[in-house]
Amino acid sequence: MQTPIPIDLLCIGRARPLARAGYPDVPSGILKAPQQGPVRLFFHGLEGDEQGDTVYHGGPEKAVHHYAAEHYAMWQARWPDSPVPMQPGAFGENISTSGMTEHTVCIGDIYRAGTALLQVSQGRQPCWKLNRRLGREDAALSMQASGATGWYYRVLREGSLSRHDRFELVERPCPDWALARLIAALFPADSAAAGLLDEWRQAAAIELLTASWKTTFARRVETGRVEDWARRLYEPE
Repeated sequence: MQTPIPIDLLCIGRARPLARAGYPDVPSGILKAPQQGPVRLFFHGLEGDEQGDTVYHGGPEKAVHHYAAEHYAMWQARWPDSPVPMQPGAFGENISTSGMTEHTVCIGDIYRAGTALLQVSQGRQPCWKLNRRLGREDAALSMQASGATGWYYRVLREGSLSRHDRFELVERPCPDWALARLIAALFPADSAAAGLLDEWRQAAAIELLTASWKTTFARRVETGRVEDWARRLYEPE
């Protein structure tokens, strides 16, 4: 079992307008504020946390977003002139820790944190609102290509979270499926790579993966093609 990992940053945010010059404001919950806690955690998410688009964001399968603090060194080096400081909280995550990454967390992992029980459900699929938040047209694509997307939890037992509560691994039902492997299968650098079709077939059969990701992998097995990401990654003109 892993050593319990403390929560370094716990954030929530109401949905509010996200502005861009020359474009209409769009509602988003990406702007979040640090909390000491305790903050109540319900099946749909943290109390006081909102999403601007509830069709694609939030809900019981994406109740909490977790991002690894150690990734920010990469983003600081890549975007030294970012108008939004590349530090924990910049990507709109609810939870920031040091010691858990996509390479050490597996799909279906169950963690005890505070008085709640959470299960890893899928990785993040960055969208163009991240571009608007950071003032960069390539932000969402860069996060996707890096594999450093963070991940989501479904809530198995409601409770409360506070800063410095620890994530303790309780169960790992899918040890062969680190999030890094799953994310690489979803966002392949080469969609014609050998063995990729079999990865999609295996991923589609992961019972604890969200239905939307399983459907995506199953469709790729049928068609042999990766879907067009442009609508998600780039803001419509």
